Amino acid sequence: MIQRLITEFKFELMPMSFVFALLGGIVGLLFGLYHIRLSGQKNLVRSLEHELAEELPLLIARGESEHLEFKSTYRWDVRQQRTNRALESIVIKTIAGFLNREGGTLLIGVEDNGNIIGIDSDFQTLKHKNRDGFERALMDTVKTSLGGNACALLHCRFHDIENKTICRVIVESAVEPVYYHEDSVARLMVRTGNSTRELDAREAHAYLSSRTTKSFSL
Repeated sequence: MIQRLITEFKFELMPMSFVFALLGGIVGLLFGLYHIRLSGQKNLVRSLEHELAEELPLLIARGESEHLEFKSTYRWDVRQQRTNRALESIVIKTIAGFLNREGGTLLIGVEDNGNIIGIDSDFQTLKHKNRDGFERALMDTVKTSLGGNACALLHCRFHDIENKTICRVIVESAVEPVYYHEDSVARLMVRTGNSTRELDAREAHAYLSSRTTKSFSL
């Protein structure tokens, strides 16, 4: 009887057992991936809630830092009183710098000294002269200069202070390096201290090597 059971298990039940084991493994893997994704989303929500919970005046009072940058406008040149599309690249480079480090917050409509001027002048340069038009223009520029994947890591919020509109751009940290594309050249921007700068070839190699090492360690 024992011999018969062994024989039947080997030759008749083994294929079925293999199928059940395979299905169980797949289900377990999918559940594990779902759990990891859900945990990541929960961490992101908590991070954004913490960021948005901080009062904007207090955030501005802290001044610029490694994780906080002020820009007076998006494309409106205050000195020349005209649209200056070159200013957009400065904003996008700052976003790229945050993406390539630990993330951060960009406040558009605030001068370097913390003076609030708002983005109402920027609105007048847009096809749709409102908040939706501003966010759409910003995301279009990000998509063109940094790639579509970068857009998913940005979160725009608008605030009214002193009857002026401020755009708060919350930037997540990117898993893969994000390059700023300009004139068919890919440039690697990184946040260092309270400024953003382009890395030269040697610095870029060291930076990419360090990211690879961290990825393997995780």
